[in-house]
Amino acid sequence: MTIPHPDRSSLLARRARVLAPTHRLFYDQPLAIVRAEGVWLYDEQGRRYLDAYNNVPVVGHCHPAVAQAICSQASILNTHTRYLTEEPLALAEELLATLPPELGNVMFTCTGSEANDLAVQVCKVVTGGTGFIITDFAYHGSSDALAGMSPEEGAPLGAGVYTVRAPLRRGDAASFGEQVRRCIERMRATGVQLAGLLLDTIFSSDGVIAEPRGFLEPAIRQVREVGGLFIADEVQAGFGRLGDSMWGFERHGALPDLVTMGKPMGNGHPIAALVGRADLFEEFARRRHYFNTFGGNNVSCAAARAVLRVIREERLMQNAHRTGNYLLSALRSLAERQPALREVRGAGLFIGLELGVAPESGLSVRAQTRRVANAMRDRGVLVGVTGRDGEVLKIRPPLTFGVEHADFLLQELERALSDSP
Repeated sequence: MTIPHPDRSSLLARRARVLAPTHRLFYDQPLAIVRAEGVWLYDEQGRRYLDAYNNVPVVGHCHPAVAQAICSQASILNTHTRYLTEEPLALAEELLATLPPELGNVMFTCTGSEANDLAVQVCKVVTGGTGFIITDFAYHGSSDALAGMSPEEGAPLGAGVYTVRAPLRRGDAASFGEQVRRCIERMRATGVQLAGLLLDTIFSSDGVIAEPRGFLEPAIRQVREVGGLFIADEVQAGFGRLGDSMWGFERHGALPDLVTMGKPMGNGHPIAALVGRADLFEEFARRRHYFNTFGGNNVSCAAARAVLRVIREERLMQNAHRTGNYLLSALRSLAERQPALREVRGAGLFIGLELGVAPESGLSVRAQTRRVANAMRDRGVLVGVTGRDGEVLKIRPPLTFGVEHADFLLQELERALSDSP
């Protein structure tokens, strides 16, 4: 089906005129997308692209149950949490039921950046500290405080922010706790009191790290021994994406003090959350007022409740486990016959493919990875690029991604890897 739409050159010209240059586009030949359904995006010519990248529509683009929940609630009531209404309470109850009982309260926001920013505030108020430890190519959000905790974006580190290397190589995970211990010592030496350890539990921007299970525990123990808190950033890893658990921290047998969630919570509708221990929130509330005007509004809560219901009823976490294992196994087999594919990492439907330098190509690893991502786009499969050196292809599709979609991705990836630059 062809949908009337301005041509790409016209869209690019208008975009350059009215949008700030911070609005970046994917791919050398940008896509003009006019509609989406499930795991597919469609351009203005009706060509479809397999979406193996976008995690925000976690239950698939334009899922009918989510769309219906939004439309239905929007026709009844949409207001804030300073009135007594059903939707935020029901969502909080349903969300907490997926988490350890020690995490007993929810604070709603509109975005993952807001949730992480709020978590930072809670840590500072409750501990009295100002220092934070992150990994050295992390991304945690776009507020002023979080820009200083998101080295992936290129901004300087914020005051009191210290970094440790992400454990990308085999054996690095065993020393991660020791890295954190030494980081705490550096902070002490400069008079900085630790407030929290903030980690994306799949280390997405660092290059995707899922193994070995349990390697976070020594680091968390080091933090708690000096009075700090552990924030599990689940914006990307959460909601069943890793296949065998609802939340990324569960793979490590860890219990966070605070858990942050982002827009996948509402399949893209602006809802996010900070979940944590009730005693922490009680202490925070004694010292600080916080109100987010439309965090937890009725329409967004209806969307999020629909997402939880779809994940449960359509067994999407189980699908992520089944399809993810199938895809990981096939990718590791592909790596045996494709020397450019250096390492396959991940869990469930969150996979990182680290590429190596192909000397005969004359390309840097960054250029090689970008070339493959663009070749995939040209072949109708959308993937992303991440990692400190831009060396990792990121596969992170909606959870409705099935084995048949994995086969198409595998076919086109092998062809893209084999293409001459």
